[in-house]
Amino acid sequence: MGYEAFPEPLWAEIDLCALRHNFSAVRSHVGKGVRIMAVVKADAYGHGAVAVAHELLRQGADAFGVARLDEAVELRENGITQPVLIFGPTPPQKAPLLARYGIIQTVHSDTYAEALQAALLAQQPRRRVQVHIKVDTGMGRLGYIATGNGGDVPLGQVFAGFSSRTMLDVCGVFTHFAASDAADPVTARRQLAVFEQALSELPAGMRDRLCVHAANSAATMVMPGARFDMVRPGIILYGLRPSAEMDTAGFDLRPVMSLKGRIASVKRVPAGFTVSYGHTHVTAAGTVIAAVPAGYADGYSRLLSSCGTMLVHGRPAAVTGRVCMDQTMIDVGHIDGVQEGDEVVLLGRQGAESVTADDHARLTSTINYEVVSRILARVPRVYVENAE
Repeated sequence: MGYEAFPEPLWAEIDLCALRHNFSAVRSHVGKGVRIMAVVKADAYGHGAVAVAHELLRQGADAFGVARLDEAVELRENGITQPVLIFGPTPPQKAPLLARYGIIQTVHSDTYAEALQAALLAQQPRRRVQVHIKVDTGMGRLGYIATGNGGDVPLGQVFAGFSSRTMLDVCGVFTHFAASDAADPVTARRQLAVFEQALSELPAGMRDRLCVHAANSAATMVMPGARFDMVRPGIILYGLRPSAEMDTAGFDLRPVMSLKGRIASVKRVPAGFTVSYGHTHVTAAGTVIAAVPAGYADGYSRLLSSCGTMLVHGRPAAVTGRVCMDQTMIDVGHIDGVQEGDEVVLLGRQGAESVTADDHARLTSTINYEVVSRILARVPRVYVENAE
């Protein structure tokens, strides 16, 4: 195969058919009466936020969730007009951008609310910003501490404080589970009870005017009582399990991302040949070493050194020696006919074999969320339709 056959040495393939399938599975699971906020933070967990959001919008996504202001602005500037909620803090001095782009901001404390209020009062012309109140029911991260979680201010009193914050339009309230992906989500159920108690502290009629949400991916799957008005699926939209502990056999998830490249070099080497930095690998016998143009600067973890696996001609090939910044070597001595330009799969399926994000996670002591979201922007995303 000539070099003209592959314009990119490495690419991430995003299967839109799989994405649609996963969204449809969520919609069927929660029913039509529950809104779906598709979480597309961290560039849609590495899958490409703009392309993913447009595809999910076509499938009926009601809203989108992001972590930071720049992620929300990117969606707006690329034609996404549906509600967008920022989960994390936006610097108060940038609050006018929230108003300009019509973005919903999470508020987690009175101090932060006052800072947003002051920044919005200082802008000309003055424009209000919609906000959702975050309640800490046991995550210990952002949020007003619920009374059932050791807080001393009832949620109704928290809301009363916003009556004087004329630039903030409170339109929602939510919480986040710390362990809904456990084999037995007992603590998530406890958090749900704490959240329901907090909601009961609101004045009569206020609950009906708010968008109430709590369910992340795991809770969307296994906690029907946490659905409220809207669910916030993230990792399951991308076809990955929320955790290895969860039994997802009844929920058909299809991985959306594959990571592929083309072999850059093939060389036959003798016994005693050293491979990669530090000479950590020495061949025990004559073999064939192939170089793959992917490394830790692409998001292929250095922890996969001498333990990872790639696929060539539908067969596993072991990572040999240390993963470099831009290259990784594999042993293909047991695979016939490997040539420069042959496709190599670093993540995904080739023939009957597969290498999954869970495989990478297990070998690098992390979670599948990190495996896909750490694929860096320099790796082109290619959107395909792999219908089965």
